[in-house]
Amino acid sequence: METPASILVTGAAGHLGTSVVHELHQLGYRVLAVVGSKKDISIFEHLERVTSYAVDLLDPSGVADFMDTIRPQSPRAAVLLVGGFTAGGFAETNVEALEAMFRLNFLTAYNMVQPMLPVFDARGGGQFILVGAKPALMPDVGKGLVAYSLSKSLVFDLAQLINAYGQGKAISATVIVPGTIDTPPNRKAMPDVDPAIWVTPEAIGKTIAFVLSDTGQMMREPILKLYNRS
Repeated sequence: METPASILVTGAAGHLGTSVVHELHQLGYRVLAVVGSKKDISIFEHLERVTSYAVDLLDPSGVADFMDTIRPQSPRAAVLLVGGFTAGGFAETNVEALEAMFRLNFLTAYNMVQPMLPVFDARGGGQFILVGAKPALMPDVGKGLVAYSLSKSLVFDLAQLINAYGQGKAISATVIVPGTIDTPPNRKAMPDVDPAIWVTPEAIGKTIAFVLSDTGQMMREPILKLYNRS
């Protein structure tokens, strides 16, 4: 019997992360679910092919220890979902806000990409799936979300560098760009907006599953915009 492929998912305890983990598990993958706190380590214990790890992705030594733990499983993809949001134009955006968004939206991804590249090199290929943001592609929107937009723009740059590195090595990066995601916090924050125009976590999970499929692996340098009507 063929051993299921292992997929690494960070931000696994979030609203999007839990949907992605369940989608991949249902499709038969073995999921290495990275959560940010030990209190979340048991949320997937009912799923037989999911193993959870509490890792501080801003701590390089902790990430190195984690990589030593999972290296024998040789994940064939890393789905990097950790991120956060803050509002504010230039007048409201100080250095502290920039640093906070840089750390949360970019460093948490980079700190996984750097040690995963040698793993993908050793196994002959692999995929990164990153999460971008619409305001980073639309300056008229991004000018009111300066720290968030600038940090997410680095995610697009990171994907380009990965794709340049991976040419001829079967290593690729895909950026998923969701519109407003239909989550309980967003419904609470925007009670007057019809959530039918938003993007469900389940839809994003199915898109990620497609990227990981045999057909999806043939794509190169994709930026997939899941805006729905948001």
